[in-house]
Amino acid sequence: MQVNFLNRTTLLTAFLLMGFAWLVSLFLPFWVGLLFVIAFLVWRLSLHYRELKHFSLWLTHPTSHNVPSGHGVWTNIFAALYALRRTDEAHESKLALWLERFQNTMCHLPDGIVLMNLSTQLEWCNPIAQRHFGLALEDDKGNRMANLVRLPAFVAHLEANVYDAPIKIDYLSRRLEITVIPFEENSLIVVSRDITEAERMDEMRRDFIANASHELRTPLTVISGFLEYASDAELMSQMPPEQRMNQVNLMCRQAEHMTVLIQDMLMLSRLESDFTVDETRINMPELIESILPQIRALSGFNHTITTDVAAINLKGSMTEISSAVTNLLSNAVRYTPTGGLIHLSWRNVQGCPTLSVQDSGAGIAPEHLPRLTERFYRVNNDTSASVKGTGLGLAIVKHILIRHQAELKISSTLGKGTTFSMVFPAGRIL
Repeated sequence: MQVNFLNRTTLLTAFLLMGFAWLVSLFLPFWVGLLFVIAFLVWRLSLHYRELKHFSLWLTHPTSHNVPSGHGVWTNIFAALYALRRTDEAHESKLALWLERFQNTMCHLPDGIVLMNLSTQLEWCNPIAQRHFGLALEDDKGNRMANLVRLPAFVAHLEANVYDAPIKIDYLSRRLEITVIPFEENSLIVVSRDITEAERMDEMRRDFIANASHELRTPLTVISGFLEYASDAELMSQMPPEQRMNQVNLMCRQAEHMTVLIQDMLMLSRLESDFTVDETRINMPELIESILPQIRALSGFNHTITTDVAAINLKGSMTEISSAVTNLLSNAVRYTPTGGLIHLSWRNVQGCPTLSVQDSGAGIAPEHLPRLTERFYRVNNDTSASVKGTGLGLAIVKHILIRHQAELKISSTLGKGTTFSMVFPAGRIL
């Protein structure tokens, strides 16, 4: 319909020009009318040329905001272009919004996401993937992942083109689980998951089960061995009373050790599962004074124990804080040689109430410090085997402090001793 209208307009213009030329030829020479017609056509062509130039300039940056207004037939053309461009911009805006939402979603995932083509060229990755692989998206985009992550196992997995199962790699001090997913026809998605902590926890769980079994099996073996011996009436009748009493005492000590171990395991389990803290006002000077006699008895009065206690009260669980202090002092006694010095201080350090236990023992090597609060962790199995204890004391202290928003700090120097500090938040001072 628009084309028919344009055809009719063109024909009408042509007839009017021919009529005007004929009228002019009646009064003036023919060439004057022809010259006028040519001038009119040139003028009209210049108008169309101008509109074409505007159209050409618009094509360099085609947006709906700068569509030319046009004249004559160009008004309808530019109006149609404006409508089409508005539709395209609406679609582009919607697509950009979905792309932004997709990228925001990928950025908030706990796993690393890498998009690449079949040549393993990096197209996009989220911040987690940048940390996992040490990437910088702006600098590394377009480079091959095989060149960015120079790990033979990872490169071989990418080039194998068989992605049935994930692989595990060690990269940048992390243990990563890598899953490659074919996407569309010419794209790949690499999903990286940091399993460092999960595998460490699995290892701790296995060690805990093995160590707990060993700690329980030892006293049970002693007790069952003596009971088997005692079941033989003839052997028992031949045993001197003093030896029989020594065996009974040994069984009692083993049973007591097993009881303490089970109690510590149950307490540790309760601390991990119970999130409520029965908080009261704790008179710390009195609490420390009540603990010291049993620590001196444990020491056999073979250590010099000194204190520096400020009149600071604490908000917390009396039972749990007492257990934490007792565990730190007991450890100091067990790992300090006879005649050594143990110093306890309870002071306000930089606004935070802090309890420190310093000993003059052998000290602990730096590589062992991060693992001291693990269950049953032994710094030196040969030395630790001769030290009585359940191996759960520092783990209990750590969980008690977590429940009180506090922190356990450990500093040690080989040959000079170790200092354990319980640092409480300032808000717990009463």
